Amino acid sequence: MTATFQRPDIIRPPSEWRSYYLPLTAGCSNNTCTFCNFYGLKLQVRDKTEVKAEVDALASFINSGIITGGQPRIVYALAQEWDGQQIFLQDGDALVYPFDDLKEILAYINEKLPHVERIAAYGTAHDVLRLSVSQLEELRKLKLGILYIGLESGDDEALKRIDKRMTAAEIIKAAKRIKEAGILSSVTIILGLGGPEGSRRHVAATAKALTEMDPDYVGALTLSVIPGTPLYNDVKEGKFKLITPMESVKELLAIIRQTSFTKCFFSSMHASNYFSVRGTLPQDKDRMIKELEKVIASNDPALLRPEYLRGL
Repeated sequence: MTATFQRPDIIRPPSEWRSYYLPLTAGCSNNTCTFCNFYGLKLQVRDKTEVKAEVDALASFINSGIITGGQPRIVYALAQEWDGQQIFLQDGDALVYPFDDLKEILAYINEKLPHVERIAAYGTAHDVLRLSVSQLEELRKLKLGILYIGLESGDDEALKRIDKRMTAAEIIKAAKRIKEAGILSSVTIILGLGGPEGSRRHVAATAKALTEMDPDYVGALTLSVIPGTPLYNDVKEGKFKLITPMESVKELLAIIRQTSFTKCFFSSMHASNYFSVRGTLPQDKDRMIKELEKVIASNDPALLRPEYLRGL
């Protein structure tokens, strides 16, 4: 464990906006993705005694209004806004935490904060695949209710270009394992990751992968290049071209058209996107397609989110 753990900034899925953010790690073990703000950051793993101390402080504050010394101010700032129902385990790779220690922490949360309904975390495909279905089921019984996993693209060529160090087949296998364990899955895809030349292949492969995964949720983002990352430098040097805003809408439309789900809430509400659409598939598929077709037919940039309002 790292002796000088640095509490990470809050980076979380949009749907976790009401959660309490409890750090188990900082950074990500898969720190090679060339588009990601975790690129090159060394993974830090927080000592479980420190995690438990924060849970104790949170429980004391929630139950009795007591402020415990030694805890950062952010603990109480978060606690004051928290509805007491959900906890998100930070950071970008909390599922990498040693399994027995993770079980111990989840059990401790259940003991000290029994009103918590659901615990969530990011997890890479590698994290998921090193655990058996029975181990994942153990975590589910301790209220780990949803895992957020990045597919990014179903196209192995695109994944290799961004140095994801996972294949689409591995990520699909991980998503199926999550589902078999009875844990909800939320899958992230990135529009534009194939660039203009690889757009059609990226779209077709991503739709195919999503269909195989059959997740409970899909979150579509649009590629945003982050200063300091290799992909940002590639764009500046002309080695990688970004798709246009309207092309991102066309990719979104094509993916929705080509996917087939049992029941999936599909959303492009993330601030990186140029146009937002959401609904439950397949029920809302026709309505979502019509919304996107209307925007594309208009070819009106005024209907799209302006660049200055896009964010991560």
